[in-house]
Amino acid sequence: MTTRRELLLGTGAALGLATCGQKSVPDLTLLERARALIADRPSLDLHAHPGVTFVRGVKNLAPALQAFIQAGASEESAVADMSAGGMNAAVFCAVADVEILDLVNGGPTASRDFEPGEALASYRTQIGFLNKLVTDGLVEKILTPSDIQKVKQNGGVGAMLGVEGGDFLEGNAERVAEAHADGVRCINPLHYRVNELGDIMTAAPVHNGLTEAGAAVIRAMNDSGVIIDVAHASEETTFGILKKSSHPVICSHTHINTAAFTFPRFISLNLAKEIAAAGGVIGAWPAGIGISDLDGLIDRVFELIDAVGVDHVGIGTDMDANFQPVWDNYRQFPDVVAKMLERGLSVEETAKIIGGNGLRVFEAVTQ
Repeated sequence: MTTRRELLLGTGAALGLATCGQKSVPDLTLLERARALIADRPSLDLHAHPGVTFVRGVKNLAPALQAFIQAGASEESAVADMSAGGMNAAVFCAVADVEILDLVNGGPTASRDFEPGEALASYRTQIGFLNKLVTDGLVEKILTPSDIQKVKQNGGVGAMLGVEGGDFLEGNAERVAEAHADGVRCINPLHYRVNELGDIMTAAPVHNGLTEAGAAVIRAMNDSGVIIDVAHASEETTFGILKKSSHPVICSHTHINTAAFTFPRFISLNLAKEIAAAGGVIGAWPAGIGISDLDGLIDRVFELIDAVGVDHVGIGTDMDANFQPVWDNYRQFPDVVAKMLERGLSVEETAKIIGGNGLRVFEAVTQ
């Protein structure tokens, strides 16, 4: 069967593109088209850590983990990059288990358990820092889908607050409403620690899926209007989340395992299709895992389109905390969009991927 990517590989000449071997180099006209699209349509990065706010105030950050922190990263520079590149908004994520993470065999792993009250205190510290970005006037807080359009019209940068990991909940579903009151609009129930809610994709199962406490948290997220991000949850846990959730979910930064290439942070084709069937979105992840440049990221976008359809693909950059990223600065956003257009995606299709699909989920969750 011929895939969408294969059908479109030959469209470069028709678009007037320069090429270099198998890699296309967008010309000025194409970049102008990309910038015009960005100026006209809302954009939303489904998962990011601009300026690595989550490490502020961490007293005992594991030395090995510090290697993943971008040298010189700051919220001011990250937001300036977002503005320059035209990215309207991103999910600015706290990291619930940062206090206890270390690198084991090259991958982030929970190296110990939390002390009593430690996870909640860490959450409050990180959300306090993120909210300070708003009170300082650096970003505008995204609380509703319409806020993204307002930010776009104002020429500002929007921050939707997210939490990567539900450890701060400590299995207490009532804390979801508290997080919502803090401005949080997206939560990953799991990160790199097996917590009270379920299992993770990078460790052996403990609960064999979503727990009763996890199901209660999913219902509370539905009730509060908080987006569920299943990235990092095990497949069995994610299937449980899909069964319990009355709203679509996102898997913000991942890719699909294939016979040719597998990775613990990728998901199965079956799970990807189930997320899409429930109306959800999968974010193309520009980590340097199986790809080495922006062209590889666009390949990844097309592979997702072939798997689940263009209505269920987004972008989750994991900016400033990604592993060997092939896209490491928001100023590259026009280049990414130009490459999508270069491969033959229409303006409407590209607009869905850079923000429209994520906004649709946000709207469904907040209805």
